[in-house]
Amino acid sequence: MTEKYRPVRDIQAAPVAVQSTKQAGPVVVRSVVAFLSVLVLLISGLGYFAVGSINDVANAGNLTLGGGAGVRDGQSLDGATDILLVGSDSRSDAQGNTLSDEELAMLRAGDEENDNTDTIMVIRVPNDGSSASAVSIPRDTYIHDDEYGNMKINGVYGAYKDARHAELSEQGFTNDAELESRSKEAGREGLIDAVSNLTGITVDHYAEIGLLGFVLLTDAVGGVEVCLNEPVNEPLSGADFDAGRQTLGGSDALSFVRQRHGLPRGDLDRIVRQQAFMASLVNQVLSSGTLTNPGKLSALADAVMRSVIIDEGWDVMGFATQLQNLAGGNVTFTTIPVTSIDGVGDYGESVVTVDLNQVHTFFEDALGNNEPEEPSSDEDTSGEATGEATDNADVMVHVLNASGEAGLAGGVAGHLEGLGYTIEETGNAIDGLYYESQVLAADPTDPQAEAIAAELGGLPIVANTSLDADTIIVISHTDYAGPTAEEASEPTSTPVGQPGGDASGEPILSPEIDAGGDGPRCVN
Repeated sequence: MTEKYRPVRDIQAAPVAVQSTKQAGPVVVRSVVAFLSVLVLLISGLGYFAVGSINDVANAGNLTLGGGAGVRDGQSLDGATDILLVGSDSRSDAQGNTLSDEELAMLRAGDEENDNTDTIMVIRVPNDGSSASAVSIPRDTYIHDDEYGNMKINGVYGAYKDARHAELSEQGFTNDAELESRSKEAGREGLIDAVSNLTGITVDHYAEIGLLGFVLLTDAVGGVEVCLNEPVNEPLSGADFDAGRQTLGGSDALSFVRQRHGLPRGDLDRIVRQQAFMASLVNQVLSSGTLTNPGKLSALADAVMRSVIIDEGWDVMGFATQLQNLAGGNVTFTTIPVTSIDGVGDYGESVVTVDLNQVHTFFEDALGNNEPEEPSSDEDTSGEATGEATDNADVMVHVLNASGEAGLAGGVAGHLEGLGYTIEETGNAIDGLYYESQVLAADPTDPQAEAIAAELGGLPIVANTSLDADTIIVISHTDYAGPTAEEASEPTSTPVGQPGGDASGEPILSPEIDAGGDGPRCVN
C-alpha cells in the first residue's frame, strides 16, 4: 500500500484494439433464459429463473449504486446497465459457511484465503438489450486511490475491508459475523468507487462469485470444452493439459482460468482464457440440453445459492425482461486498453498501466451510439467525390507476420513500398492472436484500405476504430497468397507483442471474443 495522495506516474498512450474473433458453436437461440444461463459465471443464476427461488440468492447491502437516480422508467440514464462482477478468493460460501475439506480440495488453491479480487469484470448491456459486452480489468491494473494512493486494483477490496475491520474493532465490535459482514461492505464500496473512477461508468449492479461457484457451475453443465495452442504443466495453478481441444470439469476448469505464470502475456493471457472459456460456455449451455434438463437446472440453482452474491436492490426479473431479445452471438468478451503489461510500481512491483482517458473513451464507445463527426462545409472527406485520392505516401502501413514463415511480412511490406506506401515498421504478431490474413483500418470502407486489400489479393478488411485515419495494419498469415517483393528498406526484426505490442511499439489489446463460430477458440 502506498502513501496517501501520492501522484500517479506518467504512463503511455493506450494501444490500438484488434478485431473481433468468433467463438465456435451452433446457431444461437434468442432466449433470455439461455443468456442468463451463459452468464451464471458472470452475474447470477439461470437456476433461480427456472425454479423461482431468486429470493434465496445471497444479497450484498448498503452499496452506493447507480440504480436509483441513474434510472428512469427502468432505463439507465447513461444508456446502459453496467454490472460489476467480482471473482473472490473466498474459502467460504455465499452464506458465510466454511467450505468442507472435500470442497477445498476441489479448488486446488490451498487453505490460505486472501481478500484480493483477482477477477474484475464490467458487463455492459445497452438499454435496448440488443447486446452485452463483458469487459475484463486486469488484476494488476495500477490505479490511484484517494485514500490509499497508488495500488493494484485487485488490492482495493482488501484495503478497505481491513481498514473498516480495524475501525469497528476499535469501536468495540466483537461479533465476528457482524465484523466480517460490515467489513466486506466497505471493501465492496471501495472497489465500486475504484472501478467507476477507472472506467468512467456508474456501476448499476454488483455481483460476486467465489471459487467454489466456478467449480460447481462448470460441473452443473457437464463440463466446458476448451482448446490450447500448446500443452501446459504449471504446478502453482494445477494446470496440466495437453494441446488441442478438450472438455474440462470444474476443478480442471478452475486451474485453466487461474493460470497466469508461464504464459507469454501473463495476466492478459489468463484473461483471454477466462473469456474463451465463458464464450465456450455459451455453446455448452445452448447445445447440451441444459435448458430442458431439470437435473442440470437444479444443479445450477444449487451452485448459485452456494456461491453467488448480488446487490439487494437488483430487480433481476425486470433485467431479464430487458434481455428477452438478446441473441447469444451478441455477447462479447474483451479487455480494457492498457499501455504496458510490464510496468513497475512505486515499490518495484510488476503492474499493468493504463491511460484513464482512453479507458473512459473505450467504455463510451461500447454503447455504440456515438454520432460520426460532420465534415466541414469546405472539406469533402471522399477522394472519389472530389476526384482526388490520398497519396499512397501519406498512409502509414504496419505489416505483421502471423504465419511463422520468416520474411513474409517483409516481402509484403516490400511490395507495398514499391507501390509508394510508407512502411512504418514490420514485425511479428503475437502468437495465436490472428487466424487469417487481413487488413485493419479505422474505416473498412476507406479507399486506401480497399486499395491495399485489393493489391494483396483481396484480403478482408476489419474495422478497428481506435486506429488513426492514416494508419493501416496488414496481417499476413499462412493463408496469404498475394504478391511479395524484396523486404522493405527498414524492417523491424524484434517480435511485435512479446510480451505485448503492436508494430508502432505500443502494447496491443487482447482480441474481442464473441460466441459465434464452430469450435472453442484456441488460446495460450
